[in-house]
Amino acid sequence: MTTATPPSHAEPSTGTDSSAPASPPSAPPPAGAPGARRRPAFGWRLRFAVLALIWGFSFLLIKVGTEGYAPFQVTFGRLFFGTAVLAAAMAVRREGLPRGARTWAHLTVAAFFLNALPFSLFAYAELTIPSTLAGICNATSPLWGMALSLVALSEDRPTRRRVAGLGIGFIGVLTVLGAWQGFSGLDVGGTAMALLASLSYPVGWIYVRRTLAGSSHSHLSLTGAQLMVATLQLAVVTPLFTTLPSSLPVVPLLAVVALGALGTGFAMLLQYGLVAEVGPTTATMVTYFIPVIATAAGVTLLDERLGWNTPVGALIVLAGAALTQSRSGPKPPRKTARVPRARSRRIRW
Repeated sequence: MTTATPPSHAEPSTGTDSSAPASPPSAPPPAGAPGARRRPAFGWRLRFAVLALIWGFSFLLIKVGTEGYAPFQVTFGRLFFGTAVLAAAMAVRREGLPRGARTWAHLTVAAFFLNALPFSLFAYAELTIPSTLAGICNATSPLWGMALSLVALSEDRPTRRRVAGLGIGFIGVLTVLGAWQGFSGLDVGGTAMALLASLSYPVGWIYVRRTLAGSSHSHLSLTGAQLMVATLQLAVVTPLFTTLPSSLPVVPLLAVVALGALGTGFAMLLQYGLVAEVGPTTATMVTYFIPVIATAAGVTLLDERLGWNTPVGALIVLAGAALTQSRSGPKPPRKTARVPRARSRRIRW
């Protein structure tokens, strides 16, 4: 899921409306030169679609995983296998872990808000709510992010369009929840946990943006370290609230392995590759496809019931989220280049 992934640590958070500064153009090195960058084997659009599918199916995998294991166990397994994938990638690229106690302290906070807390909340939420509703709640992260950034980030200025997007998104959430019916038939606790999980992501994004932006460490190194810390956090918490399972159901276990290896580890590698190639603005558009895929997967494979208000409300939420990501505003006056007048030379006869 998009919002489970931390933003680019060396750049402003892609969870809000920031974009990386453009670097000066330079001539690419010749093919085969030591500094030449290899082109990805697959085009970015294909990798974009794969990322949307992986994160969209993550909510189904959480649901299947919790059918055989406790929520904390599902989260621990997810983080463990995700960390293993990133550790393998770091070994292949010969990346080391970041240094400095201050950096690790910031990563500990980021790991809690971006991984340990939201992953656990979604796992507990899906004990009582459908995976389709969890996926739609995840789409509210940009709305939470916009509201929080107006308070915590002085450079984010409210515009009419973004405030309107926040209001539209709120109407979409009420539509999904069926507010006019008094939220009847809705598990309030599970829904609240899913919404809190979605709120946790922008809190973590803003913290990372204020503390780790401009770090000299690579994205892969910071992300691998962050997942490692989150795994350690769950390794401490899980034994306190769960007991070892008496059996190891195969299908839920495979779901947890796929959730960690694909939905967390491999998906993060895909996202950072997309950010580097097409920029954070285009890469984070994957957020708007996740609830659609999560809903289709839940209805088709898990036979989850879907009222008319769920897809309609989801579309309203996505429309509001898209508006909050807009950076349009009053355009600065266009400067016209002054053409110097040609001096008339007097010709003496």
